Amino acid sequence: MLDRLSASICLPVDAARATLVGRAWLHNVGPLLVCVRPDGVYDLSPAADTMSELLELPDPVDAVGRQGVRRIGETQAVLRNSAHDQRNPALPWFIAPCDLQALKASGVTFVSSLLERVIEEQARGDAGKAEGVRQAVVAVIGDKLSSIKPGSEAAARLKQVLVAQGVWSQYLEVGIGPDAEIFTKSQPMSAVGVGAEVGIHPHSHWNNPEPEVVLAVNSRGQVLGAALGNDVNLRDFEGRSALLLGKAKDNNASCAIGPFIRLFDQHFSLDEVRRCDLTMEVTDTTGFRMQGSSSMSLISRDPLELVQHAFGPHHQYPDGFMLFLGTMFAPTQDRHGAGQGFTHQVGDLVTIATAALGALVNRVNTADKVAPWTYGLRALLRDLARRRGP
Repeated sequence: MLDRLSASICLPVDAARATLVGRAWLHNVGPLLVCVRPDGVYDLSPAADTMSELLELPDPVDAVGRQGVRRIGETQAVLRNSAHDQRNPALPWFIAPCDLQALKASGVTFVSSLLERVIEEQARGDAGKAEGVRQAVVAVIGDKLSSIKPGSEAAARLKQVLVAQGVWSQYLEVGIGPDAEIFTKSQPMSAVGVGAEVGIHPHSHWNNPEPEVVLAVNSRGQVLGAALGNDVNLRDFEGRSALLLGKAKDNNASCAIGPFIRLFDQHFSLDEVRRCDLTMEVTDTTGFRMQGSSSMSLISRDPLELVQHAFGPHHQYPDGFMLFLGTMFAPTQDRHGAGQGFTHQVGDLVTIATAALGALVNRVNTADKVAPWTYGLRALLRDLARRRGP
């Protein structure tokens, strides 16, 4: 992992002009808001105590530009110390860049992954049946979905056809229907950051990473930046029943976000998010390698449309929210035998990257073996009070 935790890999290609904000853990201090530059990591606590608070400021980019005087470490050194298994607890390391925000996710937002969700459902979570089901479903649906706009009249007509053919699915409902799937991925302050382990449920035998862009949205519904995310997914649990979505999605360390939030400024905007291509690589010590990609240009619903499904008169987030935008990546590469598809093994190294946001690097373990989630809101309030003094 250490060779991946370098500034040249984890920072955006144009890091020198990027406004990067995140959080670092400091011994005897706790989580500290920081800005990250190629030459160093700088204290942002004079501007805000939390990332949620920073994103509520009238102009977060301006606030970052006026702070960052106290340097807490070299960027390369803090990145390397973020490796979960080689960490010096006396030195700073990066943690997830969000804190009080709700952790929300959009599901079934790409046609290719939509088909895989239908296949999971039809296979009832059995990876061994997936290939046969895949062929049968594609034979019926074909490429009919690729040009369909969700919620349109054409989508409604297609639904009638598919219902008549007996292949309508709850995943097709949210994939091409009028209502997007928005769910709670995890709890505030539970996300892990770059260099940490990600967790899969110990009883899962069919699972995969999901490389995604994550939007940083404040309490007013303003999209202020973006990060990378791994929406770790249990295909067998969710395939057995959609009512198991919470168990399939929310486990210890099953939500990774990072390495930093890149704020929108004159050099980076939502248009760059709409155009970005994510790459994903999984490797292990045996030489196995799986590579894939997810192109935001192929998303079925615009990112702002997804934000509107999550936020509005029907639902508010007083501390803001982080919104996973979904992925077109659904691995089918056989790993343990013909027709078995892909599933994680303990020790897998997962790298999710895109030029404008850098790289998020994590190691896979089971959720009962990763570091337990113990630092919550009460602990944060305690540390902030201690910092301020009497």
